[in-house]
Amino acid sequence: MAAAHHAVDGLASNPAAPADVLLRLLALDGGDEWIARRLAWRTSLPDSVAEAMLHHPERRVRARLAESGAADPELRARLLDGAASDAILVAVGPTLYRTQVPPLPDRAYERLLNHERGTVRHETVESASVPAHVLVPLAGHEDPMFRLAACRRVWSELTDDTRAALLADPDPAVRTAASLQVMHEDEERTAELVETLDQSWRLGEVMERGRLGRALAGRLLAEGTRLAQLVRNPTFPADLAAGLASHEDPAVRLAVSARPELSEEERAAIDWEVAPEDRLDTLRWVWDAREDPDVLRRCARSAHTWLRRSAAVCRGLPEDCVELLAGDEDFAVRLLLAEYHPLAPPELLLDLYLNGTHRAVGMLASRPRFPAEGLAARFADAPDPEARALALRDPAATPALVERLSRDPEARVRERAGLDRRLPVARLVELLDDPDVGAAAACNPALPVTEMRALLDRVGVPDLGA
Repeated sequence: MAAAHHAVDGLASNPAAPADVLLRLLALDGGDEWIARRLAWRTSLPDSVAEAMLHHPERRVRARLAESGAADPELRARLLDGAASDAILVAVGPTLYRTQVPPLPDRAYERLLNHERGTVRHETVESASVPAHVLVPLAGHEDPMFRLAACRRVWSELTDDTRAALLADPDPAVRTAASLQVMHEDEERTAELVETLDQSWRLGEVMERGRLGRALAGRLLAEGTRLAQLVRNPTFPADLAAGLASHEDPAVRLAVSARPELSEEERAAIDWEVAPEDRLDTLRWVWDAREDPDVLRRCARSAHTWLRRSAAVCRGLPEDCVELLAGDEDFAVRLLLAEYHPLAPPELLLDLYLNGTHRAVGMLASRPRFPAEGLAARFADAPDPEARALALRDPAATPALVERLSRDPEARVRERAGLDRRLPVARLVELLDDPDVGAAAACNPALPVTEMRALLDRVGVPDLGA
């Protein structure tokens, strides 16, 4: 009974579960937290279920509706008609990883931007799903928080006159935000920001990205602070950078060695080091050239690890360089290529998935070029359970093989088999009672609806229709 109850949550993630099953789940224990979360994470949410979540007495359930990327934006906006405390839920909205969700209707943004609570207004302008046409008019709003958001979010959409007004804004925070947008091409603004942000954490950004006049560059060099960031600025004079090639700080030497004007011989003459586990931001000058095949080819062929890592994240990397970096000696280069480039070789994705230790490798299986064909023959009997589970990705895997793997001693292999549509129904129903994988089996769209309802009956979930 306990195992079956454990499996019930999985029904909330089953794409084939009809509305009546999902509604019964929602009523379980007054709205189980995991059930509500699973409903919010669905790729599709029946209107009747969304309506039930909208009117649910538990705020935590309504919160899950507000963060659902599958819920109709019109319906999410209707949360504004309910409890006043729900407005913040609507303002924050869905925050899905690397996914853009449909925006709310304009009238909802009007209400949120005029809400009496400042936190609601703030979260609204910070939400990634707010469309540009809502943010652009805020550049002339009386509230400096809104003007600040327009500077940060839609600067490229603003007219020249509007930008000029923001650069001369009476509010210092707005002026700073506007100046940060133009500092890469404006020496005067950069100099002003250095003075304004003297003790701010953002000073490093200015030193690394602002356009530096020689006088300012020399002064900052003499002050001797944040030198590594200063040297990473492509507009920092090359002769001044060369004078730091033997600096006692290894971070400064590394920054000098990654300068764009250096030849391979000049880089090799500097005592720099990049350890396998060192986390390095993409070099700005490489990112600015992310569609330039000549620059990217030079970086991909460089002996400098930082240049190769920076090239690996650029989608404009030529195909011959993709093949080159796929065999790079540096793990981070291979991983970044696998994460960011659409043409990363399937065998690279597979190798990193099976042998990589970074937490990001687990996501590689979702990449379109991750291999599938032939995996059953290669891995069905592999000693590594993660490899055995990959056999289930093969479209040629037979129902018999899927059933065999559903009896694997490793729960993670049984779990993958439990999610497989090819698993014979009789075995799928048996897995519902497996305490380790019952929830996964309940997610399987091949589970007959009659079995879904029977599972709910077994654990005593009321039939709402009855």
